[in-house]
Amino acid sequence: MASPSTREQLKDYALRKLGFPVIDINVDDDQLEDRIDDALQKYRDYHYDGTEEIYLATQLTANNLANGYVDVSDNIVGITRIMPITGDSVSSQNGQGFNIFDINYQLRLNDFYSLTASSYTYYYIARTHLAMLDMIVTGEVPFRYNKTVNRVTIYMDWNARLSENDYIVMQAHRIIDPTVYSKIYNDSWVKEYTAALFKKQWGANLSKYANYTLPGGLVVNGEAILRDSTQEVELLEQKLRDIYEYPPMMIVG
Repeated sequence: MASPSTREQLKDYALRKLGFPVIDINVDDDQLEDRIDDALQKYRDYHYDGTEEIYLATQLTANNLANGYVDVSDNIVGITRIMPITGDSVSSQNGQGFNIFDINYQLRLNDFYSLTASSYTYYYIARTHLAMLDMIVTGEVPFRYNKTVNRVTIYMDWNARLSENDYIVMQAHRIIDPTVYSKIYNDSWVKEYTAALFKKQWGANLSKYANYTLPGGLVVNGEAILRDSTQEVELLEQKLRDIYEYPPMMIVG
C-alpha cells in the first residue's frame, strides 16, 4: 500500500522500496521493528507535526501540596508555562483576596472595560498596561520540568495559594500517538527515513561478509549498501532539521 496507515503497512512499504520480494532483504523482523521505533522517535523529537500544544489541567491532591510538584504522563515532552494561579477559590479558601491584576477583580472594581462607555482603543491600552504591571510586579510562576523525571516542580507557597482538589493548568507539548493519528505513518519524511534505516540495517548485516552471494548467483556488496544508506540517513536528518523543525525561540534582553 502506497499510503500506509498502520505500523505493519509502513514496514511493508519500506521493504518494497528496497526491492522486496524480488530481492531478499536480509534483516530480522525485530531489527525492522527497532528501526521503525527509531524513525518515529526522530520524528517526534524534531518534526513540527510530531507534537501538539495542549493545556493540561491537573487536579491537586494532598500529596501535591505537601511535595510541591505534580507528575505528568510519559507522552508530555515539554512544559512551557504555568497559567496564572488566581481566582475565587484562592480568595475564598485562603483569605488572600483577589490579585489586583486579575481581570475579574478589575471588572468588579470599576467600569474600565465597558465597551459601551469607551472605544476599544482605550480598552486595549488599559489591558496592555495591566498586563505589563502584572509581569513586573507578579511575574511568571517559576517552575522546573524534566521529561526524564516526568515531574513539574513549582516554586511557590502551595498551601497559601492552593487547596486540595484545586486545578493547575499548564501549557504543554504532547507527543502525537501514531496509533491514534495514523496519518503519521503516511508522512513522506517518515516513509523515506524508515526505508533508509532499513537499508542501513541491511547493509550493516551484509557488511560482515564480502560480496554476499544470493540464491541464483546474484552478488550483493554489503559495504556499498551500508555506505550509500548512511549518506541517505544523514541527508534525511539534515532535511528534518532544516525544513521540518521549529526554529529556535529568540530571547531578547
